[in-house]
Amino acid sequence: MPRLPRASGAEVIRALERLGFTQVRQRGSHAVLKRVGPDRVTGCVVPMHSELAIGTLRGILKQAGVRAEELIAQL
Repeated sequence: MPRLPRASGAEVIRALERLGFTQVRQRGSHAVLKRVGPDRVTGCVVPMHSELAIGTLRGILKQAGVRAEELIAQL
C-alpha cells in the first residue's frame, strides 16, 4: 500500500467525486457521499477538516471501497 498523502476533507471529496461519488448531504462538519453501481450502493462519510489524519483517510477509503492508488491519482 502506498503512503497516503496529507489532504483536507474538501480535497478528498473532490477526488471521490471524480471517482463517481456524489455528495448526498452534509450535517455539521461531516459530508455523506454515495456511489450507485450496477450491483450495489457504496457510501462513505468524510469529515470537513483542514487536514485529515492518515487513519481517518484509510477508514474513508475502506468504507468507499477505493484503493489508495486510485485516490492518489485523483488528488
